[in-house]
Amino acid sequence: MQIKNVAVIGTGIMGAPIAGHLLDAGFDVTVHNRTREKAEALLARGAHWADTPAEAAAQADVVLTMVGYPTDVEDVYLSTEGLIRTARKGAWLIDLTTSSPQLARDIHDAAEVEDKHAFDCPVTGGEQGAVDGTLTLIIGATEEQVAPVLPVLEAFSSRRFYFDRPGGGQAAKLCNQVSLASCMVGYADALALAQQSGIDPERVLEVMAAGTGGSGASRTLAPKSLAGDYKPGFLAEHLRKDIALALQRSEELEITLPGAETAFTLFDMLCQIGGGRMGTQALTLLYQEEAACVAAGLDWSLLDQGDEEDAHECHCGHDHGEGHECHCHDHDHGHDHECHCHDHE
Repeated sequence: MQIKNVAVIGTGIMGAPIAGHLLDAGFDVTVHNRTREKAEALLARGAHWADTPAEAAAQADVVLTMVGYPTDVEDVYLSTEGLIRTARKGAWLIDLTTSSPQLARDIHDAAEVEDKHAFDCPVTGGEQGAVDGTLTLIIGATEEQVAPVLPVLEAFSSRRFYFDRPGGGQAAKLCNQVSLASCMVGYADALALAQQSGIDPERVLEVMAAGTGGSGASRTLAPKSLAGDYKPGFLAEHLRKDIALALQRSEELEITLPGAETAFTLFDMLCQIGGGRMGTQALTLLYQEEAACVAAGLDWSLLDQGDEEDAHECHCGHDHGEGHECHCHDHDHGHDHECHCHDHE
C-alpha cells in the first residue's frame, strides 16, 4: 500500500507540528481544525484546508486525529458525519488523543464493520517532542498490523511501543500519566519545602537529579516552574482530564490510586482558579503567595463561584466526588508553614 494522502484533524499545540513533519516527509496533507487560524501556517506551507472532519478524510489514505477530550473523539469518529461513516473504504484511522480505552475499542470494532482500520495511538513527549519529531507512540495494535502505515508514524516519532490490542495504547498512556502526575506533585512539594527552608531550590534540583529523587518531570518542568515560565507544552486541563480517566478506570477495576487522587485534587484546583490553559508546571503556583498567583493570572475567588458540577467538568464521565479528597489538608504543618493553597478553600 502506497500512502500519499494524509488528513490531520486537530492542529493545536501537538497536531500542528505533527502535520508539519508530514509535509516535510512529502505527504499530501489536508487539515481541519475548529479554529482555522491555528492551521494558517500549515496552509502557507502547502497543506489543504477542509471545513469538516468528513471533508478532510474523504480522499485520505490515513487520518490522524489529535483532539482534546473523549467527547470530541466520540463525535469525530462515531457521529452521523463521523469518520467511521465518511472515510473511504480501506482507510486507516489513527487517534493520537489520550482518551478512554473502551472508546478506543468501540472505534476499532465499528471501523472493522465498515471495512476500515482504526487503532489508538496516544503520544508522549509534549510540545517539544512534537516540534522535534521525536514523540513516543503508545500503540493499541501489533507491530505487524501497524506496518502498512509505519512511514506516516515515523515522520513524527522516534520510539514506538506496541500493546497489541485495541485500547491497549490508551491503557498504557493512562499508566504513564498517573506516574507523571505523582512526579509533578513530588517536585512541587520538594520545591516548596526548599523555599520555605531558605535553601536554594535550583541546587535541590541538582541533588535530586544526582540521585533517585529526580524524574523526567523535575528535570524538564521544574526549571520552568522556578523561572515563572508557565507557557503550555502540555495543558494543565488536559492532564486533569487524563488523571480523571485513570481514576475512572481504577474504579472499574476496584482499586485505589491515592497518588493520582491527590494529583487530581491539585490540578482540578489549578484549573478552577484559571490555570487550565497554562502548562502543567503551573502546579507550583498553588504553593506560592497569593500575590504571585494573581500576577500569573490566577483568581482564588473563582473557587467560590459557579456550580460545582460545571467547575469539575472534564468531559470524561468520571465522578470527581468526595472520593478525591486531598488528605494533605489533614496535616498540622505548624505555625511557620505557609502552604497558601490551603488558605483559599
